[in-house]
Amino acid sequence: MTTAHVLGIDFGGTKVALATADREWSPTVSSTRMRIPTTGSAEEVVRQSLAAARGLVAAPAAVGVSTFGIVRDERIRLAPNVPGWEGMELPRLLRDEYGDTPVVIDNDVNAAAAAELRWGALRGVDVGIYLNLGTGLAAALVVDGRVVRGAHGAAGEIGYLLDPASDNCYADGQAPLEELVSGSALASQGSALAGRPVAAAELFTMVGDARVDALIDDALRSLAQAVANLCITLDPARVVVGGGMMGAAPRILPRIAALLPRAVPFPPQLVPATFIDDAPLLGALALAVEAVGVK
Repeated sequence: MTTAHVLGIDFGGTKVALATADREWSPTVSSTRMRIPTTGSAEEVVRQSLAAARGLVAAPAAVGVSTFGIVRDERIRLAPNVPGWEGMELPRLLRDEYGDTPVVIDNDVNAAAAAELRWGALRGVDVGIYLNLGTGLAAALVVDGRVVRGAHGAAGEIGYLLDPASDNCYADGQAPLEELVSGSALASQGSALAGRPVAAAELFTMVGDARVDALIDDALRSLAQAVANLCITLDPARVVVGGGMMGAAPRILPRIAALLPRAVPFPPQLVPATFIDDAPLLGALALAVEAVGVK
């Protein structure tokens, strides 16, 4: 395909998703997409992805890239759970492929927030929060209508927020809040309770099991408190919630919504994200569209 102008690449833990689109693209316009499995070494996955991208568009006007972890000192950081990615020189590999073509790289949650800012629930919001509830847990902070990346690119890594009941922290190899309320944490704890493999989504349907109810209740209490503390700190106009756990939104959102007006002096709107499926990929396209100067 040679008619598309921008390219989006979403490097995920189990797949890589690619999409091309015209520079004036919006979610109402179709785009060409493909997925490839993440087999082989990390660098092989990147090279296979770039080879596949050439088959979609030979010379993109700009490239947006979404990845887990963060880019720090030209390397991927905070990606300990995906073999080969921690420390990988992803920016160099992309420069080798695209030369002087504008390439914008951001983490998957910031990218999803970029999609919400351009086309979704954060459009027109000056100060806001995008909360991603998925396998992991993270947020994107929006100030002046743009995602704040922080001094080291790690703003919004709320999975590392401390648990008041424990001394565990990042230096111990722990992500205290993520280990309480993320999809992977709930699945692990729920499976131990059930004595069989249980996905996080299934736990929210197991109403009446006292142990599971207690697990979900504790997780949602911790989550709601973390969101309230973020809102007290940032004073956002709107909090947008997305991610793979949004299938359980009828149980998750009311718990957060009940605490915000009690805890936050000026409580924000709380709304579901516009984009749930493929949010980081759409965000990668949003980064590419922004790179070519489309307002």
